[in-house]
Amino acid sequence: MRKSDIIIVGGGPAGSACARQLRKLGQKVLILEKKSFPRPKVCAGWITPKVFDLLGIPPEEYPYLLRQINRIHFYLLGIKIPVKTHQYAVRRYEFDEWMICRSHVPIVTHTVKNIVKTQEDYIIDDKYRCKYLIGAGGTHCPVFKKFFSPSNQRPEKDLIIAVEKEYRCNYLETGCHIWFFDHGLPGYAWYLPKGNGWLNIGVGGKFLKLKARKKNILDHWHEFTKKLNQLSLIDNIPEHPRGHTYYLHRKRQTNRRENVFLIGDAAGMATLDMGEGIHAAISSGLMVAEAIAKDKEYIPDSLPRFSLPGIFMPGKKQ
Repeated sequence: MRKSDIIIVGGGPAGSACARQLRKLGQKVLILEKKSFPRPKVCAGWITPKVFDLLGIPPEEYPYLLRQINRIHFYLLGIKIPVKTHQYAVRRYEFDEWMICRSHVPIVTHTVKNIVKTQEDYIIDDKYRCKYLIGAGGTHCPVFKKFFSPSNQRPEKDLIIAVEKEYRCNYLETGCHIWFFDHGLPGYAWYLPKGNGWLNIGVGGKFLKLKARKKNILDHWHEFTKKLNQLSLIDNIPEHPRGHTYYLHRKRQTNRRENVFLIGDAAGMATLDMGEGIHAAISSGLMVAEAIAKDKEYIPDSLPRFSLPGIFMPGKKQ
């Protein structure tokens, strides 16, 4: 059986940021990740300036495709609102691999199926043992299901369902566009060029409201992509979009039980207005590293719950 002081289940931005910080603080860490890197990831790849501050590097040192966004065109009830801003977009396929590589922590490709708590440790699938266990496996994290689901059930009103596609296309428009409540969508749709011919488009909305209106997220996807095509923002309608779910950030959630912690989407930390989760993922990972290594409190409620205030403040970092 392989032993480590700390095991992190999930190697995305939350898990890799946490692992890197724990290693720097002298802790022995192992990451279990069900997929090998690099791996496709359904995500718009929105990065705030604060993310690079947390990572301790200037944006120009990021070694992969990085698109700086200086203006966002918002659409609200048919009204166009152009806003100067200072944001970035990355391809998660590249960003996540870069994050895991710079952590310099051992990573094992393993799908966690069973977790048993002993008097002092946690045993995973009779193969791995640790004193501290960190759930960083996204919305469907097995650590959440095992230790938090009964007492910390996420309310369905906070569940967001999204469908998106990142692909190469011959787009002419290079600006970022975001539509709120388009065609009755209880959420927003986006158009995010990333450079080098890569484009990310998608729609996301509240699950319960979609269910009540008897119009699913794919219906909105088809309406949205048809609209983009008619506006000549895309030259063809892409097929086979990918879907995913996540939970919005609500206060007073239980994200620690004894020596088990939740971070990132496993804890449900996406912002309430834009569904942005990378900043919260990295921040929560760093918080847990400090909590374990320095015996500090873990208080993710202190993380920002909204993205728009930072977007509407050009020249300032979030």
